[in-house]
Amino acid sequence: MRAAQIADRPADRPAAWRTRDTVAAATLSIATAAFTLWQNARVAVLWDIGFLLDTSYRWSLGQLPYRDLPFPYAPLTFLLHTALIRLFGRVYFPHIFYAALAGAAATLLTWRILLHLLKPLADRAWTIATMLAAPLTVLGIYSIYPHPIYDSDCILAVLFSLYLLQRAEIGPAPSATNPARNALAGAACVLPLFIKQNIGLPLLLIALAAVAAIAIARRVERATVAPQLWFFAGALTVFAAAALTQQATVGLRTYLYWTIAFAAQRRLPGLGLILGIYRQASLLWTLSAAAIALVLLKRNSPGARSRSRRGMGGTLYRSVAVLLLAAPFLWTIASLADSNSNDPSDRAAQLLSLWPHLLLLGGAFALWNLRRAPTFTTLLPLILLATIHGVFLSQQLWGSTYAIWPLLILLLASMLTQIPTVARPVSAIIAATLLLCGGLYAASLDRLSYIHLDGLEAHATLPALRGLTTPGPWIPGFEELVRFTEAEIPADDSILLIPGEDPFYFATGRTPHFPILLFDPATDPYTAQQTLDQVRAHNIRWLIVTRNLQLTGPPHPDLPAIVGALHPDFTLYRTLTNYDVYRRK
Repeated sequence: MRAAQIADRPADRPAAWRTRDTVAAATLSIATAAFTLWQNARVAVLWDIGFLLDTSYRWSLGQLPYRDLPFPYAPLTFLLHTALIRLFGRVYFPHIFYAALAGAAATLLTWRILLHLLKPLADRAWTIATMLAAPLTVLGIYSIYPHPIYDSDCILAVLFSLYLLQRAEIGPAPSATNPARNALAGAACVLPLFIKQNIGLPLLLIALAAVAAIAIARRVERATVAPQLWFFAGALTVFAAAALTQQATVGLRTYLYWTIAFAAQRRLPGLGLILGIYRQASLLWTLSAAAIALVLLKRNSPGARSRSRRGMGGTLYRSVAVLLLAAPFLWTIASLADSNSNDPSDRAAQLLSLWPHLLLLGGAFALWNLRRAPTFTTLLPLILLATIHGVFLSQQLWGSTYAIWPLLILLLASMLTQIPTVARPVSAIIAATLLLCGGLYAASLDRLSYIHLDGLEAHATLPALRGLTTPGPWIPGFEELVRFTEAEIPADDSILLIPGEDPFYFATGRTPHFPILLFDPATDPYTAQQTLDQVRAHNIRWLIVTRNLQLTGPPHPDLPAIVGALHPDFTLYRTLTNYDVYRRK
């Protein structure tokens, strides 16, 4: 408990910033940003980047979501890119450059949190923190999925809130009270809620619960709870300000319907689907190996070992424990030499199988920590576990982990502080595994296997999209559509694109008139008949249907019915390389 309390005292004088810190910070940040830019230079997921750019452009024109337009996402990511459009105009690169900077910031924040978290390891803390942060250069929030997106932005906000929480004076025995610092930490915990709901809400609730537990413990000891009250005041102030802003602009009830009720109806999975990740057979041996290792370390702990077990016996215990704890990671590296290792999906599955093992192990450590007085350090694993499982509500293990590797790294560090005698060798093996296997996973683009990745790279030539690159015929076909539109469709005519895979409005500067931009079950609230009614109500003059999508699967189960409902109102006007253009009868 003493070590945890020491690590929770932000008033303690921080270690002097040294040259090695500057070198490490610069290397981690630049490497992460460079990897993100490299990923963007070779692939573009048109479905996602098109929705972000077109939505942000639409908002820049003054069209309000929630009140005027169906929109199931929280606003802050889109507001940020709306600001970029107003600042730089319709230019693609600033949005990608933002992703690189955000990725660098997330890696740097994780490293700084690690340095503070690993303080109980004394002179080993810097080395271990830097080793654990190194894999984030290839597993950062924008390294696997490289475009701007709300999940990644939300994790950056989560890391920022954890950084402030760690340094806020809300621990069990602060030596001073800094109201501004504590209130800022509370305010920061609200921010993720308005970036991604399923991530921000669990974080906010568990952070409030953690600070409340610390306040109760202090109250039992008859100590002041002023630091905790300032935290709650900061959180409440920002939450109230956000609610009032929503009420004044789009209506709070409408906002809650689209972002909570509608979003949950369309995307919330069942509990069985979430818990399904813990049914993998490998957990039988990985968890058993970890349990044996912890028993060996307990037997070799300073308080348990006798003189007869010191020396070579203790070294043997530690060596065996290291091998057992590292076995799942070593197995992941060994799988690269397997006959199927050339298949990126096999490598990805082996790497991702580490998640359930580490989450269960982290849960066991978190419960064990509850025997001690509540501090930020002892409660951090619970905060991380709640946030991670909130992320899984979106696309479960395979789909959701692309942006949350920093949270797993922090969970690993929390566990390593409980096994200090083997922390350095175990962290070295973990770092090597994640750097090697994670780098291959990110570079293989396996997480992007839901789009076609075959064909030669094509580069956008349109001024607004310069820098957009992806394999296949999608960009040349889209640019043909843009040229046709500029030549033959009057600027004031309203257009509907189905299913809306491309950044059409961002590229052309035309005004969207139809309420939705993307025909996806998560964003489309209309039936086929209601879509036809909306087309007529908004006087849509042109219908453009994409024949071959970059997506490998159908984006909407009702898409044929929707197109079929619209056909009687339109007649075929032109057939382009990848688009059928219809004009209103």
